[in-house]
Formats: sequence, structure tokens, C-alpha cells
Amino acid sequence: MSPHPYRCTCFIISSKMLRVLADEATDEHERCVLLDQAELSAHLRGQRSVAQPTTAFGITTTGEKRRTVYDAKNKATLPGKLVRGEGAKPSADVAVNQAYDGAGATYDFLFEVLKRNSIDDKGVRLDSTVHYQKKFNNAFWNGQQMVYGDGDGKLFLGFTGAIDVIAHELTHGLTQNAVPGGLVYDDQSGALNESISDVFGSMVKQWKLKQSSAQADWLIGAGIMGPTVGKALRSMADPGNKELTWSGDDQPKTMAGYIEDGDVHTNSGIPNHAFYVACMALKGNSWDKAGPIWYKSLALLTSNATFADMAKATMQSAELLYGAGSTEQQAVRDAWTKVGVI
Repeated sequence: MSPHPYRCTCFIISSKMLRVLADEATDEHERCVLLDQAELSAHLRGQRSVAQPTTAFGITTTGEKRRTVYDAKNKATLPGKLVRGEGAKPSADVAVNQAYDGAGATYDFLFEVLKRNSIDDKGVRLDSTVHYQKKFNNAFWNGQQMVYGDGDGKLFLGFTGAIDVIAHELTHGLTQNAVPGGLVYDDQSGALNESISDVFGSMVKQWKLKQSSAQADWLIGAGIMGPTVGKALRSMADPGNKELTWSGDDQPKTMAGYIEDGDVHTNSGIPNHAFYVACMALKGNSWDKAGPIWYKSLALLTSNATFADMAKATMQSAELLYGAGSTEQQAVRDAWTKVGVI
């Protein structure tokens, strides 16, 4: 019997970012709220344990979506009150519909593009909770479901409004199931965990918008931040470019800028950029060739995989899909070389 997948409570906004914003806050109440939320994020993230098999929610027929959206009514109890199930009419609540539609787009991408039956490949139901706590500045995957805060309306806006954020967080569930044993949420394996979520989040966004790699903005979280904070959380095309993202963006683009013991949201810029470089070299759409290569590589990783392990896995996947010495395999090799991993 295979071990239960390693679970992490994975947030779209890092505790580090919340602390940076707290340091910059001029309002004492706002500062305290941000620090409290940073501490809560760190506490929940630190509760690492093995997850119960996601199939506990039931197995469905291949291609059959099952989505449920709950309302926490500004409390911390999960999942909350059921407000929309699969096939139900749209709600008067915009956040409910956005969570429902975003989960559906992610499911459709996995099924139509990668032939995967939900995040566990067994048709697991996709559960979401909106209106978590009051003015909560985050969204997260807790090992079993999606949870969305509303944001405070100033620093962060509604987290259900960005499809790449939804797909990013749901991808933590995919990684939890697709990588044997899951990826440990520390060091390079943790940065890979975050990067894989950015990769799939960006692909789902591009697929939904029908954008080629050349047309895409490659930004993560555009639209969830207030104008006083910035434009996006991260750029896969140019990690660390504060003009494209926000003033505290410290992501390295290559191993030359790698930060020892750095935050997983920081060092993920390196594998993120490798995926971007591969996509641009392969032209067309990100999900045509690079996406399937990255997806196939997940099953070749181990729980403590490093960037070098990911490079090896993606090159092996490219060979399995397109042949040894193929243009696709060379593009992947060149991408990892450009970011200094090999």
C-alpha cells in the first residue's frame, strides 16, 4: 500500500508578504490584523500531517464534475453552509459563482488537456468555502478543500476573482496526489510545490483565455491586490521584476540568486522561469507540449525532490513523450540550463 500523501496547508499569500505589508502599514489596527493573519498562516502551515485519502469524498465517473461551494459566513468553521452544488443555478453571491466556475475550469483543463479525472484522477469532488473569517487576506488549500477569504478591500480584493489563484490552490491537491507521497513543503521540494501550482494556475488561465505562450502575461494573482500594494504576486516571465508585481518581490530568476533556507514562495521563481523559457522555446500554447511534460514528470518525483530532480524528471518525461534528443527534450534541457539548475 502506498503511503498517504503529504499534506500542507498552502496559502497563495505567504506569511512573509503579510509581514512586509504589516511593516509598511501606517494604521496600527491594520498592522495588527496583518500580523495576526501572518501568524495564523504560519500556524496552519506548520500543522503538517498526512492527509486522509481525498477519495473519501467519493469516486465519480470519468468526466463527471462534482463541485460544492460552502459559505463560512465570516467564521473559521469549515466547511460552512452548503450554498451551491453541481448543476445548481447561479447564486446571487458573486464569490460563490466565481469559486464554482474556477473549480470547473480547473477540472475541465485537467480532463480535456491532460485526461486526468479531477485532482486525484479518480473523480474526487471539488469542495470550496467562501467568506472565511472577516476581511481575511488569503486563500488556501488545507489538504482537502479550497478556502477563500474576502480580502480587506484595500490591500487585497476578493480571492475568487482570479482563476489562476483558484487553479494554483487546487493544484496543491493535484501535487498531493500525483507525486508519490506528496512534496514536502520545505526547502527546494516546497519551492517546487509552489512552482507546480503556479505552472498549472498559469496554464489554466491561459487555456481559459485562449492565449498562446507569447500572448500571456505570465503573472500570478493579477487583480487580487489593491493598487496601493501592486499589480500581481509573481511574474514567471521575469521573476523579481517589481515593476510587474509588487515592491517586495524578491524572487530569483536563476540559481545565482537562490536564497538558502528561503521562503518557498521566493525560490519558486527559479523553476517557474524554467517552465516559461521552455514554453517560449516550444512556441504555441503552454499546454501543448511543456504542460504535458511537466505533468508527466510529477509521477517521477519523490517527496524531497530538488530542482535538479525536477530537471531530470522533465527531461525524462520529454524523452518518453517525444523521444531522446527531440526538439522538446532539448528545449527543456536548455530551460533548466538557463536558470542554472544544470
